[in-house]
Amino acid sequence: MAGGAIPGPFRLLTALYADEPMTRVFSEEATVDGWLRAELALCQAQASVGVVDDEDVQALKRRIAERPVDLPTLWAESRNVGYPVLPLVRQLADPVDGSRPPRVHWGATTQDIMDTGLVLQLAAAGRRLEELLRELGDALAVLTERHRGTVMAARTHAQQAVPTTFGAKIAAYLGQVTRNLARQRAATTAVSVVSLYGAGGTSAALGTAAGAVRRAMAGELGLAADDVPWHVARDRLVEFGAACAAAAGTAGRFGREVADLSRTEIAEVREIDGHHRGASSTMPQKRNPISSEAMLGFSVHAATLLPGLYRALEAGHERATGEWQAEWMILPDLACSTAAAVALAAGTAHGLQVDPAAMAANMGAEGGSVLSEAYMMRLAPHLGREKAHDTVYAAAGRARAEDTTLDDVLRRTAEVVALLPDGITPGEYVGEAESICDRALEAWSVQREAKGR
Repeated sequence: MAGGAIPGPFRLLTALYADEPMTRVFSEEATVDGWLRAELALCQAQASVGVVDDEDVQALKRRIAERPVDLPTLWAESRNVGYPVLPLVRQLADPVDGSRPPRVHWGATTQDIMDTGLVLQLAAAGRRLEELLRELGDALAVLTERHRGTVMAARTHAQQAVPTTFGAKIAAYLGQVTRNLARQRAATTAVSVVSLYGAGGTSAALGTAAGAVRRAMAGELGLAADDVPWHVARDRLVEFGAACAAAAGTAGRFGREVADLSRTEIAEVREIDGHHRGASSTMPQKRNPISSEAMLGFSVHAATLLPGLYRALEAGHERATGEWQAEWMILPDLACSTAAAVALAAGTAHGLQVDPAAMAANMGAEGGSVLSEAYMMRLAPHLGREKAHDTVYAAAGRARAEDTTLDDVLRRTAEVVALLPDGITPGEYVGEAESICDRALEAWSVQREAKGR
């Protein structure tokens, strides 16, 4: 199919990091092909119940196979009409061999064909997102298992808090991806519903055959059928968009984590190496976290698009007045940005360089004050929780001021030294870290294998 040379802005982030399979789902060719599939399925469904006959089906098949849609003409006429289906139907109704024109688009309205074509694209987009989420989840599962006992500082409010393990940190991301995958599957199933309701949603033009034709058309396309019209009831599309935005948000959060932990002063993880990868044009030492930055960019873009779908829920009466047109731009951008973000996250997780030595060394910051809660909880049964808190609080302040360790200060504090026969190591105070890893891995395994249920 020759391109129609539709103009559009150059988008640098997309040019650099687009997920090409998702981009193809929403290409010009795929969009028109969805409309063609919808029209052919409608014709086949009507033939199956006697509204049209097999000669119409065969004529339409020949027209689609032997004479590609004239895209420049289609778009030029669509700009005049406002929608592409009328000029598309006029092309399809022109037979290739001079025979009887096929009966095309009988009883349908423009939105039936465009929405059904969109649903076919969203179903394909959902399958691609499931694939990408599985790739990301698998990479995170490897990290979770590999680093279940790799001790590091948990951070709250950007400050060291208590010890944890890198596996437990990644397990939280794996939990998100597990839920993302479940949401995406549910949303893809929910949105995969044919549209065939006619001009005002009553299917009056199809008469008593309407329900049978609708179900047969759905069967031809592998979609579900709903006898209640959804021309302006767009909640399923919002569910799909929300699932996309949530998955993009997970990728964005992961990108933020990698960027933060790869700071020079922290240096606990790094993106994969490569000659000039993440290089600066002027600072030769730089190794910028470029994949993390890009997934953040796509995530932000996805998040800003979602409110537009909620706004489109306001469509009134039996046909939208502009809200529908907004979806034409929002949904492809949202799916494509999500796919790019998740693909980048999967690649980053797969190649992530983890430095356990840096993690261990960083826990020595401020004299090992990351163990303050551990010492407080050891002292609390003897002093009471509040007094233990104040005692360790004071000791942590002295450790900073004297550039020594928290343990050293506490062992010079007369009222508590006898209560601390042994020091505490970070690995002793990671709580449920390893069981967190186990639970996350189990949940991922179950959800990953749930495909097709």
